[in-house]
Amino acid sequence: MDLIGQSAGRPAGSAPAKADAAAMIVDGDQKTFMRDVVEASRTVPVLVDFWATWCGPCKQLTPILEKVVRGAGGRVKLVKIDIDKNRALVQQLAQLGLPLQSVPTVAAFWQGQIADLFQGGLPESEVKRFVEALLKTAGGSSPAADLLAEARAAVEAGDLQEAGELFSALLQEEPENPEAWGGLIRTLAALGQEDQASQALQQVPERLADHAEIAGARAALALAAEGRRAGAQLAAYQARVAADPADHQARYDLATALNATGRREEAAEALLDILRRDRGWNEGAARLQLLKFFEAWGFGDPATIAARRKLSALLFS
Repeated sequence: MDLIGQSAGRPAGSAPAKADAAAMIVDGDQKTFMRDVVEASRTVPVLVDFWATWCGPCKQLTPILEKVVRGAGGRVKLVKIDIDKNRALVQQLAQLGLPLQSVPTVAAFWQGQIADLFQGGLPESEVKRFVEALLKTAGGSSPAADLLAEARAAVEAGDLQEAGELFSALLQEEPENPEAWGGLIRTLAALGQEDQASQALQQVPERLADHAEIAGARAALALAAEGRRAGAQLAAYQARVAADPADHQARYDLATALNATGRREEAAEALLDILRRDRGWNEGAARLQLLKFFEAWGFGDPATIAARRKLSALLFS
């Protein structure tokens, strides 16, 4: 079952509009360099792909550059220049501090100046990062970055349905985006769609399996299942803890139930209280559960930061 694009059928027209690829990917030469690169870079970042017909890595890199530029939706331009056909230009650029002793070489231009460059072949993920950094330098961002920011804003606003649609739309554009996979899995789990979240987790590309975003989503899904079971007994756990503060199992279960209802600070405090009373209880189960919370919440979450500070003070006191 393919969950990408399925979350709630985001309309195809709601994705960021893309410019005509033909206008943003051109073959350049020494006659058009000023117009296509230097002048054009005053309004849009420009990548210049210096290549040669005899260069094996060039044949692998150029299609990747074209794909990433098309995916940038008109926010960056690609100019391809055959160095063997443009020797005079190569010599001029060398005098300006851009030696082209090896290819492929990719130079990024912004505001008429070289902003960055790399030499040799790179995988698609690295090329995307290079382009995203260039767009950031130019004060912009990629369509994928915009979608991710929009999805995260929807999560913050509590609009989980919209967030799921946005994460799904992003995965249609970038099937190997770990933030999008993690966001989709977390969102489905938060919506109570644990079966779909599990299916999405199974669809994550194998090379992303150990990524922090995926590990966090996996932990969030596991906690959602635990919390669903514990949430129904929240009042009972509270009563047991009130009756016997030394009932660590009840306090542990209470923490899981509190987390399931979004009360993160209280959930962390319940586990910290166990550690204050009996650090070694159940072979350190409270600490391990707290670490699982941190992974599921994200290490930048305010609840994580506050609880980590308290945990460190407790463990090293």
